[in-house]
Amino acid sequence: MMSRRNSFQLLYGGLAPEEKPRYSIARAAHYLHMSRSTLRSWVRGRDYPKKGGMEHWPALIKAEELLSFNHLIEAYVLRALRVDHGLKMAAVREALDYAQREFGISRLLLSKELQAAPGNVFLERFGQLINLNRSGQLAAKHLLAAVLQRVQRNPMGLPAKMYPVASYDINALRHSPQLIVIDPEVSFGRPIVASKGVRTAMIISRIDAGEDAQDVARDYGLDPEELEAAISYERTAA
Repeated sequence: MMSRRNSFQLLYGGLAPEEKPRYSIARAAHYLHMSRSTLRSWVRGRDYPKKGGMEHWPALIKAEELLSFNHLIEAYVLRALRVDHGLKMAAVREALDYAQREFGISRLLLSKELQAAPGNVFLERFGQLINLNRSGQLAAKHLLAAVLQRVQRNPMGLPAKMYPVASYDINALRHSPQLIVIDPEVSFGRPIVASKGVRTAMIISRIDAGEDAQDVARDYGLDPEELEAAISYERTAA
């Protein structure tokens, strides 16, 4: 009997569900609560003026026209580091290159080693490049740990599901219930209420159309906390 994962790979032309291109930059930015222009610069690279001409900084996330679930995870980690630590593309690029050069880890932002020794070295290197002192590096480390605890991994250690929240505040990341999920194998990788499988976008569209929120919740069997989480997630999106 064909496994569910193999059936998805057959459906997606041999690609694993997490590698299937599916998100436009605009949609991914909406899901991650960040600006489109910032995400575009991470995915497409960016030109900067300099004396005598222009300089092109290469992309931090290597994607084609559409982003995959794995690209979403990479951007999610970068987005969190950007909140409190003034992300600079050049610094992150050098830190990622350092991790690959010294430890042979490509796509470190996807890797479970991000919190292990090479990950610590990445944060130390990143902190040095943007002049973070030791306390700042420790704060970044705690933030990264809080971000990664909302990523569920498969037996191979790769991201399988993501539980986003409306806020990148460290307390929200640590303590908010995992009520909303993005699963590349469910609902084409769109955010859903984890226990019911209903898309958050469907909930908010009905409310925006004038339906009473409690009636919408009753139709989908949502409890008050799930309804609030879905509304908050969609309303906070950039």
